[in-house]
Order: sequence, then structure tokens, then C-alpha cells
Amino acid sequence: MNIYDVSKQAGVSIATVSRVINGNPNVSDRTRKKVLAVMEELGYTPNVFARGLGLNTMKTIGIMCSDASDLYLANAISYLERELRANEYDAILCCTGYNLENKKKYLELLLSKRVDGVIMAGSKFIESTREDNEYILNAARQVPVMLVNGRLEGKNIYSILCDDYTAVYQAVTKLIRSGRRRILYLYTSVSYSGNNKRRGYQNASMDAGLGNLENMIYQCPKDIAYSRDLLSDLYRQGLKFDAVMTSDDTLAVGALKFAASAGLKVPEDLSIIGYNNSLLSRASEPELTSVDTKIEALCTTTISTLMSVFNGGKNVPNWITISAELIKRYTTDF
Repeated sequence: MNIYDVSKQAGVSIATVSRVINGNPNVSDRTRKKVLAVMEELGYTPNVFARGLGLNTMKTIGIMCSDASDLYLANAISYLERELRANEYDAILCCTGYNLENKKKYLELLLSKRVDGVIMAGSKFIESTREDNEYILNAARQVPVMLVNGRLEGKNIYSILCDDYTAVYQAVTKLIRSGRRRILYLYTSVSYSGNNKRRGYQNASMDAGLGNLENMIYQCPKDIAYSRDLLSDLYRQGLKFDAVMTSDDTLAVGALKFAASAGLKVPEDLSIIGYNNSLLSRASEPELTSVDTKIEALCTTTISTLMSVFNGGKNVPNWITISAELIKRYTTDF
């Protein structure tokens, strides 16, 4: 079944069928309904690529994420796709992993599909050198590139950021004001977001007169058992700490498990703050105090900004920062 069959059955020209498919307004309602009825009767579905050529748009956005099983990224993908559907755009999702060559390969794949824009969810797509980021800068010469909680300066690149630095700074300051002086910091990555979180911890400690507590900072995988065992080892080695600030709720749950195994009361003996306000923060016992990074707001702002770019909006900002919120539950006593 093809466009010629539709044309013959509807008694109209091929050009008229094409105009109906492409949403051209220069078709009467009566003719449009007739053509659509014939398409439905014959079970004809227009070729998406051909339609895209006619409209000069595929109405499709590429989404890249490093790991769709990650709770934060899974939520981001859900919100992004919801907003794209609301704006009548489809999505192609690529889970790239963390290898730079794979990221480049998947971005090239999306561009070959003639997507109208690319969204990179998470800050781990931004590398430490401009040379390694060149593949993103090159892509932005063809389509808008949206970075969800990542920052890269360049034409046609738009960053929607959570203020991770201030969020951690304020959370650590609250711990200090509640009487905590030996605050461990557990983090997962040295990405743009990860570096801002770490700086927030360090500066809050320094500003409170606690010094540069380098021996209180530990990087570990995003794994509950690993963070639990790490804290257990540090505790057995005699390291004293009365609070744990983490860069992700997963590590905070590990801290809760450590406290239970060590016979420590939470929050009396050990205060714990997670990050991302994920399902884990509410499923744990006790429920975790956690930083809400406003992932839904980040994603809705990303799509609204992208639509503004498509619509030729003037002075669309290249970066927008959204404030986080500390959600107080039962693992802190402030």
C-alpha cells in the first residue's frame, strides 16, 4: 500500500495526499477528512522519513544517557519523554555507557537519523578537555544540544543546571550548626555536578572553621553494599565521624546499613543526608533526609527551552540554574 493507492481511492492528486500527510493548511477540511478516511480504510501509514523531508523536521529528539538503570537518569528520561510527547515530538533513546568513544558513536547515530535536537541527560557527557568535548560542539553546528545538569559553553548548546554547589554547602552547614563536627563525605564521580557537590562540602567545612578535611572525603561506586563496607572499614580503623553527607541516596542507604550493623542510633549517634530525593530516600528505614534536585523541573525547563529555540525565540539563555531543596526526614536532628 502506498501514496498512489490512496490518491486513486480518494480521487485526488498525489500532491493533495502529500499536503494532507504534511499538515499543509492549503487543503479543505472536506478533502482532508476524505483522504484521512481512505488512509485509515487502506491501513496506510506514511513513511516517517519521507514526511520529515516534506516538513523539514522529523519531529524526533535524540536522548542520550549513560545508564538507564540509574534512578536519577530513569526519572529524567521519563520526564523528558512526557514533555516531548506533550509537544508532539518522538524520542530515540541511546544508553551510551561511560566510554567516550561509545558516546561519540551514539551521537553520530542520532545525527544520521536526522533528529531535530539532542538531549544529554546527566553531567557525565562533559569531559575535562575541550578536545574531548569537540564531538558535542560539532553536533551543535547541526542541531540544538541540550545538557541536563551538565555545562559546556558553545553556540547552540543549552545547559539546564541544578545548583549542586549551594545545595551541598547548605546541607553541610545545617549539619555543622546542629553540632556535627566530623562529617564524612561520600561521592561517586568527578563529573561537572560531582565536582560542584564536593566543592560545596569543602567550602562549608572551611567556612565553619573545621579546616580542609581531605581525610574525610571518599569516592566510591554507586553501590549500597560498597558504601556500607567502606564505612565499616573506616570505623574499625578508628576514624571518628558523627555525620555522613553523600552525593547520592544509594550511598546514604549504605550508611544506614552501616549504622545498623555498628549499633549506632540514627540520627542521635550518626546523622545522614542523601542526595536526589529518590524513591530510596522514602523506602529506607528510617526515611532519609535528602536533597531534592528538582529533576522534573530540570527536564520540563529543558524541553520548554528547546521548543523556544525551535520557534526562533530571541535571547534564549544558554544556561538556566534551578535551586535544590533539602527535604528533612528522620536521619538528621536539625
